[in-house]
Amino acid sequence: RGSDELLSGSVLNSPNSNMSSMVVTANGNDNKKFKGDDKMDGAPSRVLHIRKLPGEVTETEVIALGLPFGKVTNILMLKGKNQAFLELATEEAAITMVNYYSAVTPHLRNQPIYIQYSNHKELKTDNTLNQRAQAVLQAVTAVQATNAPISGTTVSESAVTPAQSPVLRIIIDNMYYPVTLDVLHQIFSKFGAVLKIITFTKNNQFQALLQFGDPVNAQQAKQALDGQNIYNACCTLRIDFSKLVNLNVKYNNDKSRDYTRPDLPSGDGQPTLDPAIAAAFAKETSLLAVPGALSPLAIPNAAAAAAAAAAGRVGMPGVAAGANTVLLVSNLNEEMVTPQSLFTLFGVYGDVQRVKILYNKKDSALIQMADGNQSQLAMSHLNGQKMYGKIIRVTLSKHQTVQLPREGLDDQGLTKDFGNSPLHRFKKPGSKNFQNIFPPSATLHLSNIPPSVAEEDLRTLFANTGGTVKAFKFFQDHKMALLQMSTVEEAIQALIDLHNYNLGESHHLRVSFSKSTI
Repeated sequence: RGSDELLSGSVLNSPNSNMSSMVVTANGNDNKKFKGDDKMDGAPSRVLHIRKLPGEVTETEVIALGLPFGKVTNILMLKGKNQAFLELATEEAAITMVNYYSAVTPHLRNQPIYIQYSNHKELKTDNTLNQRAQAVLQAVTAVQATNAPISGTTVSESAVTPAQSPVLRIIIDNMYYPVTLDVLHQIFSKFGAVLKIITFTKNNQFQALLQFGDPVNAQQAKQALDGQNIYNACCTLRIDFSKLVNLNVKYNNDKSRDYTRPDLPSGDGQPTLDPAIAAAFAKETSLLAVPGALSPLAIPNAAAAAAAAAAGRVGMPGVAAGANTVLLVSNLNEEMVTPQSLFTLFGVYGDVQRVKILYNKKDSALIQMADGNQSQLAMSHLNGQKMYGKIIRVTLSKHQTVQLPREGLDDQGLTKDFGNSPLHRFKKPGSKNFQNIFPPSATLHLSNIPPSVAEEDLRTLFANTGGTVKAFKFFQDHKMALLQMSTVEEAIQALIDLHNYNLGESHHLRVSFSKSTI
């Protein structure tokens, strides 16, 4: 007899989870008592109680719910009651499964189902009578054990994949071009529904946590994308499973997004993407999509780069790369900001050509970069950073160029042309500066230090910018050093004030953000 006949003598007083005492009579004389599981959050157990199953659901579908989290060791279907018990190999796997499905409601055949811990610590079923369920379990486990042969009725434990999380931790190496949340979404959603993404900078490296709807998709994405470059010869993906099984996203902005909750606020002075810009991106996406190139990374680099370009973010050869060299920067501290300070800060990410602080709105400025990639890079690294005590907002401007004031017109020094500046970092093709582009960080890299300047001189110089110097370290030749301020905001201020500072002996100090910590 099949498992659906197992419950010949069961008693239930209601179809919901308040089961009184349910007696499973398997063969008339072998009574197994199953106490009702009447509370949602019982003590953890490796046996899980699943309710509200669709009537026609199969053992295979129920087992599949548990497989991403670890080995399933037993199953008991209570078909007449639309319920089942599922036993996993370890309590940890069961806890991971319950935590995951409490955040993402599981569905079978388009119907929500409910999973909770059972009061039972293990499932005792009569295998001779529960044959069909056991056969399905063996077959499924064998497939999961990468087609290991079934010897007798057991499958080698070691061949079964361990429990995997639906959350991936992504680190991006060699980030010479900006990688945005939208680019990640575009690339990873080829493997399944992406529910949430959080991006952040840790150890001066751009990182992201990305949650799929299904751990299987996370595994597929990791296998396909780990070690691939997003753009040609740079932005290498390093992917691991996260220990987290669910991400808690508070805000929808350019640093974090919960795609299941479009109603979330943008938070922390960062308005959500301006609707006009969102519309422009959507339009660009349809124009830039490369037919066929967005299949699930058949040619990994080209397809990933096409995905990024389709997200409207990065110029690729043959795709409108020259677009949008002009940035709009808003929420500036109008008492403090000057064209020179914007030139110095934005100059870390590209060669600034012109800066115009708006005459009628002095908390906003237009900045023209040398090309579209540089403006993308500056936008991705500086949007949301603090400059002179205010969180600045950086977006692409609709202007194609920054106009200089007419000859003889005094605009109070609000517009400045830096086209011929000797301070451009990226003029020389193949310059080392291209390899040293990092997000703003509390640690600064100093170079071009003359032999006569000591650690104490530099500590004093940087303390005078209004911050606290936390640490300092000379490189071996004393021409370069790392200096750590107490916050990123203090480091930004110090870079603005001291990049190109004359240290004497015709040495002008070079300051940039570092990926190292001291």
